Amino acid sequence: EDKFREMMSNQKMAWVFTSATLSVNDDLHHFTRRLGLDNAETLILPSPFNYQEQTLLCVPRFLPSPNQYGAAKQLAEQLRPLINLNRGRCFFLCTSHQMMRDLAAEFRQSLTLPVLVQGETSKTQLLRDFISSGNALLVATASFWEGVDVRGDALTCVIIDKLPFTAPDDPLLKARMEDCQVRGGDPFRDVQIPDAVISLKQGVGRLIRDTEDYGVIVICDNRIVMRPYGEIFLKSLPPSPRTRSLTKAAEFLAARQSQRRTAE
Repeated sequence: EDKFREMMSNQKMAWVFTSATLSVNDDLHHFTRRLGLDNAETLILPSPFNYQEQTLLCVPRFLPSPNQYGAAKQLAEQLRPLINLNRGRCFFLCTSHQMMRDLAAEFRQSLTLPVLVQGETSKTQLLRDFISSGNALLVATASFWEGVDVRGDALTCVIIDKLPFTAPDDPLLKARMEDCQVRGGDPFRDVQIPDAVISLKQGVGRLIRDTEDYGVIVICDNRIVMRPYGEIFLKSLPPSPRTRSLTKAAEFLAARQSQRRTAE
């Protein structure tokens, strides 16, 4: 941050930083502190999307614990009915390549829908195949959490396997946590949680890309409703109605599909 602050002071110009996902709990200080922007003017604008009507956030009951043995099999069994009822049109975003591979194997054994998997062809081709098929499940990680724009009925369900905390052995994370500790901060509260919140917002942001879009977000991690820090994640996400019932999630999608067909 010191180097960046010095670079900014040497450049006599205005700097503008914009993003849909930089705030944490309706606050931008995590971003401004990291860049050394001590006197930055900040502004958070409301979204043009009507999340109350367009979306539903589901955190299902009876989820496996994070890193539990056999979690992929259990998640596949729980989510299969929703994916089938929605006729695919779903991203399953994973926090690790191992979970991605395990889920893909489970779904390919149990679904008749096309199952596309990151890494088996290029990102561009995967998106083309996903849109052209009209009924596919895309199982992905990493790069598909951000910078992917699929609008309309082609994508109406985004499922996330767990809260995207960075692996504790990541060198950049370790350096930031050590620096935070030296400064007297709490590395989990001040580094790990904000980073995970921003990553989650990016993943959730794959769903609603236009004013006419609709869909369900499923987060398969009980920590978001059971741990005190889960409230920070929930407050940082778009203001979607919430449910613990996958049945209600399926009913929401069916109702929106029916409305869309009636309107056409």
